[in-house]
Amino acid sequence: MNPIQVGLLGIGTVGSGTFEVLRRNQEEIRRRAGRGIQIVAVSRRDTVAAQRIVGDAATVHADPFEIVRNPAIDIVVELIGGTTLARELVLEAISRGKHVVTANKALLAVHGSEIFAAARAKGVMVAFEAAVAGGIPIIKALREGLTANRIEWVAGIINGTTNFILSEMRSKGLDFAVVLKEAQRLGYAEADPTFDIEGVDAAHKATIMSAIAFGVPVQFSKAYVEGITGLQAADIRYAEQLGYRIKLLGITRRRDDLKSAAFPAGGIELRVHPTLIPSTRLIANVEGAMNAVVVNGDAVGSTLYYGKGAGSEPTASAVIADLVDVTRLHTADPEQRVPHLAFQPGELHDTPVLPISEVVTAFYLRLVVADKAGVLARITGILAESDISIDAVLQRESAEGEKQTDLIILTHNTVEGRMSAALAQMQALPTVLAPIVKIRKEELN
Repeated sequence: MNPIQVGLLGIGTVGSGTFEVLRRNQEEIRRRAGRGIQIVAVSRRDTVAAQRIVGDAATVHADPFEIVRNPAIDIVVELIGGTTLARELVLEAISRGKHVVTANKALLAVHGSEIFAAARAKGVMVAFEAAVAGGIPIIKALREGLTANRIEWVAGIINGTTNFILSEMRSKGLDFAVVLKEAQRLGYAEADPTFDIEGVDAAHKATIMSAIAFGVPVQFSKAYVEGITGLQAADIRYAEQLGYRIKLLGITRRRDDLKSAAFPAGGIELRVHPTLIPSTRLIANVEGAMNAVVVNGDAVGSTLYYGKGAGSEPTASAVIADLVDVTRLHTADPEQRVPHLAFQPGELHDTPVLPISEVVTAFYLRLVVADKAGVLARITGILAESDISIDAVLQRESAEGEKQTDLIILTHNTVEGRMSAALAQMQALPTVLAPIVKIRKEELN
């Protein structure tokens, strides 16, 4: 059987890794796929650089539409990123009956519903393992490996840049701005790191995992997103003293307990933010630029997926796994293929994504307060009046100055809206001398 013909759009870091791994392991991949997989055309604006990578093994094009419109191409691999040109290329490839493999999480988080609908109409596949957590096969685990389970929640460290920064802040006691500069020097952070440090990249990935876990449309616009730019070394230190570590988590959780007139089908939490996790949890000990995802299902319990979330060959590993899957099912009846979002298209539910005010979680609070009698009693009194129970209290000398103290409070679970109202009361007290720090806390048990 002739090799399946692949067109590669973008041959930068991931594209060159894909080309190299496919070349290096071609015989092993052929044995798994049942036929050869051959990249016959690549596109890149810098055609000279592309030619140096592929030699005479593939044709090089400056215009990616030349590859998409080539009738000899069976599969288009989109690795150019962004949501504008990439969307046009992917939709045109689908309209011409070509399968698509992409690592573009932003594209799927924003335009996934449109793309999957177009693919179903043409009977082609869109594969996207590389879009979430690089080389970790989390999409296949959610979509196939855990298909017997009713997924309860998913929580993941899914951005290596922010995890590297938080790891360095914890181990070296440095502030955010200092570590960010070091991360940029080492190549862990981009010159413009906004998407990473503001949580947007993680939110794209969490949105995709949420859709697969719960059988809902991709709904990035409804995700709550909070980055790590406001984190201070003091809070990381205090969290450690209390037995916790702070990680930027992407969290999505089923909330059947919320069923009411306002939410007759319950709801789904979809959020990205810094989170305290008990230091005894395996995911709390994921350091550096590594990624990890915990999935909790009713039958299997909690399972952990760990590995490199970015990089040339780790991400290429996921791209090629998708190529193998598409090759195996290239001639199969489209109705017998695994659905894009795990659930049959007609079985997707429009379960609402909850506003952050309806989220239930515990909290870490740090208040800089006047060091005088009655302050702690007044603050704990406000929490009690708001029906918010306290898990632990820590009092330390403040770095802000004399006659001040840092008051650290851990709470039990409560509704975010209730906590926000209580914080407004506390912030208004004349004995609270600085903006209150609030970080959410998850036990993940």
